[in-house]
Amino acid sequence: MLNMSVVDCKKRLFEIIKTQAFFKGDFTLSSGKKSNYYLDARLVTLSAEGAFLCGKLMRELVKDKNPTAIGGPTLGADPMVGAIGAVSFLEKQPVKTFIIRKEAKGHGKGRMVEGPELTAADRIVVIDDVATTGKAFIHSIDALAQDGLKPVACVCIIDRQDGAKEAVAARGVELVSLFTAAEFLKA
Repeated sequence: MLNMSVVDCKKRLFEIIKTQAFFKGDFTLSSGKKSNYYLDARLVTLSAEGAFLCGKLMRELVKDKNPTAIGGPTLGADPMVGAIGAVSFLEKQPVKTFIIRKEAKGHGKGRMVEGPELTAADRIVVIDDVATTGKAFIHSIDALAQDGLKPVACVCIIDRQDGAKEAVAARGVELVSLFTAAEFLKA
């Protein structure tokens, strides 16, 4: 699996998401919107194979950005952050990884961004599992801005195409995804 091509990894990840994490029915999304389908990416990112594939593919997707730090909002990014860290180490190009809390800790250093110290010299990529309206990405961009930092890109596994790309672009950051919801709806 370590030597699988990017194309084969992407095909395999699509298959796993489609068979294990794509559901039709009546759902309420975290944004409050109603939907007739749901993509529960955590069923994939919390599996060994899914985590590996996401880590490998997300690194590949942003390699042209030369990231030095990759992380994102808890809970969606948590398993992928660990996977990306491990994959980057195996590829002999380790990156800093971080998690962004929903709110600053009320004790200790009171940090919102957890992990190694990030600096203005870091090329930061923010990741998440599924993007709908972009609320989690905006929260992450704002949390980083409190420390004087700005990401070079935002990346998700699946863009539901419900405004996240536009919301992130309004903050001056590009959102890219491995897949769109439309790909799963037509498959």
